Amino acid sequence: MSDATLHDAKQDPDDFAVQIADQVESFIVAVTEVAKGDEPGSAIPYLLLEVSQLLLAGGRLGAHEDIVPEERYEADTGPEPDDVDELRERFAVLLDPADVYSEVFDPYVPRSEPVACRISDDLADIITDLRHGMAHYRAGRVTEALWWWQFSYFSNWGPTASATLRALQSLLAHIRTESPLDELDGLDTDAAAAEDGSLEEEAGRVMAEEIAAPLGLKSARR
Repeated sequence: MSDATLHDAKQDPDDFAVQIADQVESFIVAVTEVAKGDEPGSAIPYLLLEVSQLLLAGGRLGAHEDIVPEERYEADTGPEPDDVDELRERFAVLLDPADVYSEVFDPYVPRSEPVACRISDDLADIITDLRHGMAHYRAGRVTEALWWWQFSYFSNWGPTASATLRALQSLLAHIRTESPLDELDGLDTDAAAAEDGSLEEEAGRVMAEEIAAPLGLKSARR
């Protein structure tokens, strides 16, 4: 199935596979456009919307019965796109200094310790998973594509997208309610955080000056 026939009018728009593929492709295209940085002021709200919509597709895949591939072994999808690292770097620049956040890997593991994550890494990883399935879909291996998207939803891109959504939503909530981060200790993946309380002050300054203003966001109440 080529790009030209991916959205052929003869395809049933009510078909489950077509709907999932449309949502996946829409996310890939939209988020890749955001990474270009042409509209940095709307990047975070737009990413919040796109990740939310993608998770709707993920929820449908998760609720669906197990999809069994037709072949015993997965067909070769060819070389992976070579722009993933560039996307990751673009997101890191675009989202700085709010790229790093804290997440609990598995909420059902007792006394789980939060780990530092990066939204830029998450988005690049999600796109990599989705593209892999899309390669199968475009080659006409629809069941294989659905199997991959469902499997990787549970094993990787689903949890990653859920964590990313939480981070984006929390970030916007902090900005619009003028509520500085309580602390940044543990959120720096590259260096140890200071222990003198300066990070709390810096967090408030970052939110007010470097994030909210460029995004054009104002608090709900003065």
